[in-house]
Amino acid sequence: MKIIRWIGRVILKVTLWFFGISIGLVILYRFVPVPVTPLMVIRLADQAFDSKKEMRLYKDWVSIEKMSRHAPQAVVAAEDQKFMDHRGFDFEAMEKAWENNKKGKRIKGASTITQQTVKNVFLWPSRSYVRKGLEAYFTVLVELLWSKERILEVYLNVIEMGEGVYGIEAAAQTYFNKSASKLSQSQAALIAAVLPNPRRWSPARPTGYIRGRQAWIMRQMNNLAPLGVGA
Repeated sequence: MKIIRWIGRVILKVTLWFFGISIGLVILYRFVPVPVTPLMVIRLADQAFDSKKEMRLYKDWVSIEKMSRHAPQAVVAAEDQKFMDHRGFDFEAMEKAWENNKKGKRIKGASTITQQTVKNVFLWPSRSYVRKGLEAYFTVLVELLWSKERILEVYLNVIEMGEGVYGIEAAAQTYFNKSASKLSQSQAALIAAVLPNPRRWSPARPTGYIRGRQAWIMRQMNNLAPLGVGA
């Protein structure tokens, strides 16, 4: 019985520590820039052990007010057009993904911008059920404690946009030699077009497929209601 009580106390303490730290981090990152993400650390480690790669971590935090208004509009058009309306989960897209997976097909779009932000900021790349459970937990927290504007701001500053390139400012400087505040609609759409696989595709060398995605994203941007964020 003593061992059972001891195990119970340990589990309780670990649980309380987990909730305290996780909620504290979410509150902290509501106000301060995210300094580094697990994915950035993993990519740096991969580069360090690969003689063919250079060590590269290019990021430069910029507030959403100093971004071109086209930047948030482009990623919403490309990745999550229901972003302003849902509470972190697109259940319709999730149901479609589930049905198509059962048929052996894959469908893009089940992961929302909030979920992608959570995966980048708080978690590690994985497809395990544990990671999925933590993703759902942090998604609920972030939607409760952050504004939609803050979610977009963090997403646009931490998302991988190329080999060693993270965030919209670094992408704008790398691919167009200008600040994120100066991005045109077509440039923002081109950056958003490569987000499904930014290590395979590059805005600097767009393929025909990427040009097609860019054109589609621009059409979607024109159909979206104004987000009310950005410059």
